[in-house]
Amino acid sequence: MKDEKMKDKPSVSKKAQTNTGKAKIIESYFFNSENIPVNVKIIDRGGYVPYYEVTIPGLAEGTKIVLNALKGELITKVKLDITEIIDPKKEKAVREKFETYALYLLKKQFPSLSEDKRKVLASYLLQSTLGLDELEPPLHDENLEEICVNNSQEPVWVYHKKHGWCKTNIWIRTEEKIYDYSAMIGRKIGKQINVLNPLMDAHLSTGDRVNATLAPISSFGNTITIRKFSKNPWTIPVLVANKTVSAEVAGLIWLAVQNELSLIVAGGTASGKTSFLNAVAGLIPPNQRVISIEDTRELTLPSFLHWVPMVTREPNPEGKGEITMLDLLVNSLRMRPDRIIVGEVRRKREAEILMEAMHTGHSVYATFHADDSDQALSRLTNPPIDIPKASIDALAGFVVQFRHRRLGIRRTLEFSEIQRGGDLNVLYRWNIKRDKLDKVNKPVAIAETLNLYAGMSYKEIEEDVSEKAKIINWMVKHKHMKVDEVGHIISRYYFNSDEILKYVEKDKPWEFI
Repeated sequence: MKDEKMKDKPSVSKKAQTNTGKAKIIESYFFNSENIPVNVKIIDRGGYVPYYEVTIPGLAEGTKIVLNALKGELITKVKLDITEIIDPKKEKAVREKFETYALYLLKKQFPSLSEDKRKVLASYLLQSTLGLDELEPPLHDENLEEICVNNSQEPVWVYHKKHGWCKTNIWIRTEEKIYDYSAMIGRKIGKQINVLNPLMDAHLSTGDRVNATLAPISSFGNTITIRKFSKNPWTIPVLVANKTVSAEVAGLIWLAVQNELSLIVAGGTASGKTSFLNAVAGLIPPNQRVISIEDTRELTLPSFLHWVPMVTREPNPEGKGEITMLDLLVNSLRMRPDRIIVGEVRRKREAEILMEAMHTGHSVYATFHADDSDQALSRLTNPPIDIPKASIDALAGFVVQFRHRRLGIRRTLEFSEIQRGGDLNVLYRWNIKRDKLDKVNKPVAIAETLNLYAGMSYKEIEEDVSEKAKIINWMVKHKHMKVDEVGHIISRYYFNSDEILKYVEKDKPWEFI
């Protein structure tokens, strides 16, 4: 019974003091990879990076050899039409078809094996037949952000949320196999990777983003880079609990979103821009229509919101059928949106349409590459984007995200408002020595806007932010962290703030029904 409870937990982490020679186990944990038990050890072996060791209990080398032989028979016997392979709606039926025959083969090969163990072996067969085989265990590890295959001559690398880059005990031994994985991923979404098209951006059915390259474009060999899609997206309480942002700043951002002020989340690569944008999107009232536009689906909003997610499409091999971010942005304005969320603004025309949407009364939220507020404003108002500075004040402000690689942390670096005429006023800035967001200036433009359209005095703004900060801290304390749960609490607050405040005042967890 105890083992069954363990299986239900996606990650059971523990510190370990074990030393094996010069190697020291830093951390070990357990998770399930589609019914397959997986053990992970993070080991310090005296090198420059930790070692990520994956083991599947009970799966010996001899068993793997037998399973590989059965894999060939499974592929031969189960006939699939090409439409079944590429249609995501038929994925479940295809898996069931394979699982049924896999269990039959395993019962025939291992008649004395228990049903539970046969199911584990069947899952392993499915992953090696329909999935990415050796890469499946790390794909199901929620502690990882990135999985990288650099070539067949070195092990797979992973980026661990806690330990950073790690070498693994996973190898893909041939360049052909790396190519096969890339081609299979592409086929499922109608993309090709070959000598003429050696670069591919794609995604898995789980939403994980995939980039693949072929040699000699990548000099050392074929590569696959998988950016994992978070199954439990960040919410405002998660950001506060992780010390990414303070409850006070989160409360001010919440007030801005509630009153339909537009914001841009800026930052460098892998600074957590999209994750922060996802958390901000969860603050949108449930009685408004939301249109999101992305190159690859990454956002996850509360399931009950009036939300239409849209994604771009690359041209086919003949160069036809492309749908760009600009196409979707222009089209979204014809869909009566209350809020528009843009995955990333890169080009002049996209920024122009975005500003036009703001000036015509739409609330817009987007991400943008810049290291601080000054750089974000400079990039927007200078070539090649070159938006007139006078029109920038339709935007309420910038939230700047920062990733400190040496410390392995992500923080909100700045929250700045845009004043009349387009000048910046930095409201909060991260103090690295204290690891806290310091208040630098009082809001002026945001306060004037809230006073004009919501009738709020500066004192009322401060009180409202303080109230929201209390609610956020209460959610953190009682672990109300999940997207739908946080969404429901915020929605109830919009419709009946007293109901939520009673729970906060009594310090009781919310009764989510």
